[in-house]
Amino acid sequence: MSLRNTLRAYPVMLKVGFSEAIAYRAEFFVWVLTTTMPLIMLALWSAVASEAPVGRFGQTQFTAYFLASFIVRQMTSSWSAWQMNYEVRHGIMSMRLLKPIHPLWSYAAENWAALPLRLIVAVPLGAVALAIVGPGQLPSDPLTWLAWVASMAGAWLITFLVNVSVGSLSFHIESSVKVMDVWFAVFFVLSGYLVPIELFPGPLRTLADWLPFRYQLGLPVEILTRAYDASGAWWMVARQWAFVAVTWAAAAIIWRTGVRRFEAYGG
Repeated sequence: MSLRNTLRAYPVMLKVGFSEAIAYRAEFFVWVLTTTMPLIMLALWSAVASEAPVGRFGQTQFTAYFLASFIVRQMTSSWSAWQMNYEVRHGIMSMRLLKPIHPLWSYAAENWAALPLRLIVAVPLGAVALAIVGPGQLPSDPLTWLAWVASMAGAWLITFLVNVSVGSLSFHIESSVKVMDVWFAVFFVLSGYLVPIELFPGPLRTLADWLPFRYQLGLPVEILTRAYDASGAWWMVARQWAFVAVTWAAAAIIWRTGVRRFEAYGG
């Protein structure tokens, strides 16, 4: 199917995806509860900052950072790796491949369709955060806000494309979920999810700069909490989108080689 026809079909795909998200809303909210680690870290770091600021972070700054982390995680998450693993093992992928819509467009639609439910969680928390920390903790420059929007798009794309890459490994190995588990273990440490990257020691901070994990979550949070001026934010967004290009290429290669192998073995 051409891109034009795919885009025409997309509203229907989003509607179907939203209906599925509503149907499985209990599972969705259970998943939300598993992403509350930033709220736990907020309590821990706030207790530390009650004695003295840590770098630029006092209690107010930690509150802004970890509430922003929770919100960004809700809005940029993807579960396609687990879904692809299940569908390859149970033969459902064969049916997807027969449809006129490319499967990766379908997975993206299903992820986007859940966004309204995520916003039900994120928007009230954002309002609470704004009431607690005040608007002074947010950027005032429109160019910085535009950089934040670009960073959110980049964060979602990296997360989705990593999921596609790992999910596509299930064409080659029995289950690639364990690979995703390892990815998440490193993500928790190097993304800024548990500790702001600004507080890392120098070598670890440099390592985080050159790996994609920071650009999945830490960068949008840092921009939202005024870690950069507009020029600094856009420089970091440019680096993030370089990772988007790399993960896009990796996902395309692993998907294509995996599908060829799947079809060759009569999947």
